[in-house]
Amino acid sequence: MRNMTPREIVAELDRYIIGQDDAKRAVAVAVRNRWRRQQLPEQLRQDVAPKNILMIGPTGVGKTEIARRLANLTDAPFIKVEATKYTEVGYHGRDVESMIRDLLDSAIALVRDEMTESVKVPAEEHVEERLLDYLLPAAEGETNWGDEETKARHKRTRDKLRQQLRAGEFEDRPIEISVEERSTVVGVLGTPAMGMDIEMQNMLEKMLPSRRDTRKLSVRDARKVLFEQEAEKLIDRDKISRTAIERVEQSGIVFIDEIDKVAGSENKHGPDVSRQGVQRDLLPIVEGSTVITKYGAVRTDHILFVAAGAFHSSKPSDLMPELQGRFPIRVELKDLTKEDFVRILREPRNSLTSQQIALLGTEGVKVEFSDDSIDVMAQMAYDVNRKSQNIGARRLYTIVEQVFETINFDAPDMADKQIKITGDFVRQRLSEIVKDEDLSKFIL
Repeated sequence: MRNMTPREIVAELDRYIIGQDDAKRAVAVAVRNRWRRQQLPEQLRQDVAPKNILMIGPTGVGKTEIARRLANLTDAPFIKVEATKYTEVGYHGRDVESMIRDLLDSAIALVRDEMTESVKVPAEEHVEERLLDYLLPAAEGETNWGDEETKARHKRTRDKLRQQLRAGEFEDRPIEISVEERSTVVGVLGTPAMGMDIEMQNMLEKMLPSRRDTRKLSVRDARKVLFEQEAEKLIDRDKISRTAIERVEQSGIVFIDEIDKVAGSENKHGPDVSRQGVQRDLLPIVEGSTVITKYGAVRTDHILFVAAGAFHSSKPSDLMPELQGRFPIRVELKDLTKEDFVRILREPRNSLTSQQIALLGTEGVKVEFSDDSIDVMAQMAYDVNRKSQNIGARRLYTIVEQVFETINFDAPDMADKQIKITGDFVRQRLSEIVKDEDLSKFIL
């Protein structure tokens, strides 16, 4: 894991997410504790359990965004899942153990990339030799030679081709290469294979033959395909699996979104039967159990779980008591104020206003926002949220799109490429919609 202090993690999150300091601090401490645990003696390390977090707050206040940004800050295996995509064992759908398999898949990809980078130099050398093997017959017309003079001429030609290849002179030349593709159970059987037992999947994949195709590619594209083939030969697959499993077990993070959607009373019927089942199936995963994957068994005892939910029509106490106890740290995210909306439009690196400026800049249109235009958009977003459904910062998307609707359409044909967005312009674009509450429900 990257050795970032809680303060550094919060500072990085502040660049993209406005407010919600309590949630940022809780997540930062939890991530730092992952690193601290790795520094402990082996005997003590096994007894330090992760402090799972439950984030509670209305939609659009930053719960999911915190998870998304957190994934970029840690070099640890990370996955974000929706609680609503899982069903109780015995029902049609995905069981909760698949989230650990997905986490391991992400760890496998992470470790594979690292190991591929470590063998980059020898792999590129092998690729160069193979490209020369493909290019030389076309250039020389001879593949068999016997005397010393022919060998020397062949070597000179090869060295000359090597220099031209390194200079990029053959990048667009087409060559034919052989590509081997292994069939997968999902690719052959489709969706039904996704619900198949892992051991059955492994057995069938070993039985399926690999296909070898000849493809005609430019040298530029062939280099990428050949690099993958050569890197695959140089890296140890078993070591990838072992390393990935260890990383998942010791530093994996699972973010479970929409957990409030599986909260429900025990005595309800219909779909709530499956909701309670999802909670029951989730409990041993969070508590600590062994999940069988095609790469080996994975223990979940030290995986950090961060759950989040709006809890509009339910409350955290509607979750099973045993599951509640597995999320000891609870953080409540606050509703966004008008001042928060102003900051969201101005401060983040990827703010909606900077995105709009960049998008229209591709058409040669220069957009400038006055201070009062930002204030008016923020005030209107806040007012509409209070009058109708409160969807948090997502309201700003609809506000900004409505303000720029005509400009976005006319941008390629505009004679005047300088546009200043003022408060009056924003009011003019949105006044009628805001006045008509019925219409605002559909448009804003």
